[in-house]
Amino acid sequence: MDNTDNRLAYILLALCSTAAVSSSALAERLQVSERTVSNDIKQLEAELKDCATIRNNQGKYVLHVFDAVRFRAVRTRLLAEESGFNSLSGRMDYVFGRLARSQTPLLTDELAYEMNMGRSTLVSDLKRLRAALEPYGLSIQGRTSQGLTLQGREQDVRQYILERCYDPLYRDYPLDVEITSLVGESFAASPIGHSTQRKFERFLTVMLDRFLTGHPIGELSPAFYRLTIRPEFETVNALMEEIGSFLHTDIPVEEQLFALLPVIGMRTPADVKEMRSIRLDPAMGPLQDKIFRQIRLETDLRIEAPELKEEFLYHLMFMLNRLRFRVRLKSPMVTEMREKYPLAWRMASIAARVVREECSLEVTEDENSYLASYFSVFLEERGLTRDRPFRAAVVCGTGRVTARLVAAQLRRVLDSASELTLLSREKVTPESLADFDLIFTTVELPCPTQQPVILIREVFNEQELRHKIEKAKYWNQVDVPMLDNNWFIMVGLLDESRFFVLDGVDTYDQALERMASSLVAQGQADPEFLSRLRVREKIGSTVFDNQVAIPHTVQRAGDKLVLAVGVCPIPVKQGEREVRTIFLMGLPEDAGQDTLLARVYEEIISITNDKPLLDDIANADSFQALLRALYRQA
Repeated sequence: MDNTDNRLAYILLALCSTAAVSSSALAERLQVSERTVSNDIKQLEAELKDCATIRNNQGKYVLHVFDAVRFRAVRTRLLAEESGFNSLSGRMDYVFGRLARSQTPLLTDELAYEMNMGRSTLVSDLKRLRAALEPYGLSIQGRTSQGLTLQGREQDVRQYILERCYDPLYRDYPLDVEITSLVGESFAASPIGHSTQRKFERFLTVMLDRFLTGHPIGELSPAFYRLTIRPEFETVNALMEEIGSFLHTDIPVEEQLFALLPVIGMRTPADVKEMRSIRLDPAMGPLQDKIFRQIRLETDLRIEAPELKEEFLYHLMFMLNRLRFRVRLKSPMVTEMREKYPLAWRMASIAARVVREECSLEVTEDENSYLASYFSVFLEERGLTRDRPFRAAVVCGTGRVTARLVAAQLRRVLDSASELTLLSREKVTPESLADFDLIFTTVELPCPTQQPVILIREVFNEQELRHKIEKAKYWNQVDVPMLDNNWFIMVGLLDESRFFVLDGVDTYDQALERMASSLVAQGQADPEFLSRLRVREKIGSTVFDNQVAIPHTVQRAGDKLVLAVGVCPIPVKQGEREVRTIFLMGLPEDAGQDTLLARVYEEIISITNDKPLLDDIANADSFQALLRALYRQA
């Protein structure tokens, strides 16, 4: 979005379409600073007066509406200003529409007159419009005094319309009721959902307008014509015959294929039965296998979820169609997915690389976001799989009402399926605690127990407790469990013997050798650990962005995840890249389903994206300095 555009309208639409939106996401989309966003929010609140307010909750803006009728009036006014000649985007849309529909060159003076604006303003707007058209392969040719024309492929003209200015160009030109009825009847028995049908109607509107006004799409690439063998084309072909009969014209196959695009590029149906009624491209199976193998190779994480894997096959098919035929699927959660699910985003990036190598298609950030959403579900669901409900005991020494107060607070933190049992301190024995997954207590227990124990106050900080519970999940996998309010699980995996200041090393391989040899000497890794690390590095680099490396391989000295951190006062070279911080992991023999491994990956990737924290870690000159850097309360 251009800097001079009506940002208030965009921000208001963003707040209406999502529960919360971060300042950074708005700044990135609007291409302005977060300070500018903050000022725009203040101005927007002034416009809303007391019919609504915008709250800042931990860096995310949330809209609260008090008077819906007055709020709608303000929203309508702001959006009207956005679409008119008062805004740059409104003027650009109008000029583009005139150029796209004109059969003869347009004079600048005539355009300025009909828009009731100065010639210099229009010339400036044309410059911005030319820049917006360039990525679509379109251009404005001619001189302002002799007339201007829009140049480029018709296919690109339509893509620009659909992505940039459909609403202002077609809000006053809806499809005939008879045609929308034909569309509804045609798709009534198909797995095409409501949103795909609405998108199809947009494509159909553009196609009919352009075709019937002398702008046919012309010959397409061979990939388009191969779509005629798809069952979905039969439905569209039959529909187009009916529409053609109503309009008294024949609609060419090329125009039908254009209208087909949102159908073959739709979102995967939510209903499994409807999904399975769609013919799956058999090439998706081998592609999915390659993606999962590459993720396993680079992260040692194995994806196991048969039902979700089946859905992922369909997602791949529709995604490839969207990329191949340039059907843009806009994601509102790109920034949120990258920030909240860093490991899933990393897995999606690996998948995107496989798609690029196997299919010669570049996965967009929007599509990467949807890939990441699948991988986040893979990660979340395997962490939640349990043979029985999560069971927790609540031990209190000051009466049952206190225990019930504690339990009431815990139910706001724990999953609703969790089972809570109240126990008095006098009744506690090792046997009575043996069947619980976690013990909450307000007093010192009278006996030892193998279960993780969290000492809490009668009234506690819920956010702090959430982090303690998160650590308790990995109790049996952490060598030194530390149930404090430090967010990082990895702290429990570290001790002084696993921290290295790598001074005096000249290469990345020397750094790995020093760290691995020390772990072997301490019995924390087997003698072949270093050689396996070197083989792993030859398969593919484990160097990330921001001078971070995450080398990993199997260690056979034990059944626990071993984590070591090394910092290089002088960055070392790994190929063309520099490395300053090394997170070395020795993995248990079968770590593919290890929830602790996934969590540690999440933490390391989040650190990689936090430059101030990463600098603190890289500059640590002792284990205590490392712990100080890693101590974070969320």
